[in-house]
Parts: sequence; C-alpha cells; structure tokens
Amino acid sequence: MTTKKAVSMNDSTAANDAPDWGALLARVAETDDKAAFRAIYQHFAPRIKAYAINQGFSQHAEVLVQEVMTSVWRNADKYSASLASVSTWIFTITRNQRIDILRKLNRTRAEIVIETEDLWQIPTEDTTICSIQNLSTEKFVKAAIDKLPEEQMIALRKVYYEGKTHEEVAEELKIPLGTVKGRLRLSLQKLRVMFEAKEL
Repeated sequence: MTTKKAVSMNDSTAANDAPDWGALLARVAETDDKAAFRAIYQHFAPRIKAYAINQGFSQHAEVLVQEVMTSVWRNADKYSASLASVSTWIFTITRNQRIDILRKLNRTRAEIVIETEDLWQIPTEDTTICSIQNLSTEKFVKAAIDKLPEEQMIALRKVYYEGKTHEEVAEELKIPLGTVKGRLRLSLQKLRVMFEAKEL
C-alpha cells in the first residue's frame, strides 16, 4: 500500500451529524478523502485524549492522538466492518499505540492500568476515573455495568460502547436530552460506589 502523507486538519470541513464512520473510512482508504478524515479526527481525537488522561497518560496525550490518527489515515484500507465497529477498531489502535509509547519510555507492563473499551470515553472530570485506574480486572467493570438498572445500563452502553453523543442517544431512545444525562450521571455514581467498595 502506498504510504500517505500526514494530513493537516485545516484542509477539510466537518462531516454532517451522525456520520457513517465505516463509509468515511472507506473514502479515506479509496480516495485519500481529507474531508472524511477530518470528520473522523474531530470525533475521535477528543476521545483518544480523554482516554490518555483517564489512563494517567496526560503528559503524552497529544502524542498519542497524533500517532493514532496517523495510523488511522495510513491504514484505513485495513478496516473491516465484519470484524469490528469503527469505534472498536480505533480503540484497539489507541490501546496498542499507548503500549508502544510506554515501551519506548522503558516503562514496565505493570504500569499499564486497566484498559477496557467499555469506559474509554468516560468524561475526565468524573472522579470515577481514579477508582477505575486502581482496578485489576476488566471482568469486574463489566459485571458492575451489568448490575445497573436497565435504563441506566442502556444509556451508558450506547455512549461508551457505541460512541454515540448524548443527543444521538436521546433521539434513538426518544427521550429528553436531560433524561439521558441524568441516567448517565446516576450510572456513574453507582459505578463509583461499586468501585470504591471493591477497593476496601
């Protein structure tokens, strides 16, 4: 495959709301579509940065964003919708790039805190992050989410599994935006309680 040059994010315009990420990746792969790439960048770059901060990796957050998005640009043709969602594919790249950076910094595997796609987009200001970083297994995280009331679990999964915005979830579930935010807030509060109990 021909290696693409790095792309300036000022070279294109944002895509419409609720884009088809798979279709956008296909445009990047087939025609080096800069507008499609910018839409992907604008949506996922903040999530990658938040993930880095959540993992105690804030010092290298910007480097991680650039490494991941460069890899997305160069390897868009390798994405397969039959194997994973775009969000999962980019999360996997993000996780692997972070591990590579840690190795370059001569940091041990033991310093790599819990990495779970379920929670990679949790807002950095939420103090639940501190508890998540201290957990040792993803199994507990998944079990904790499963214990949430169904309405809260659904809202949480749509945001953190599927990468949807609060507005998209409100439209899909046909409920007010405030209700979505309320359910997410309550779910995170309950997760925090479970995480803190785990640490005791």
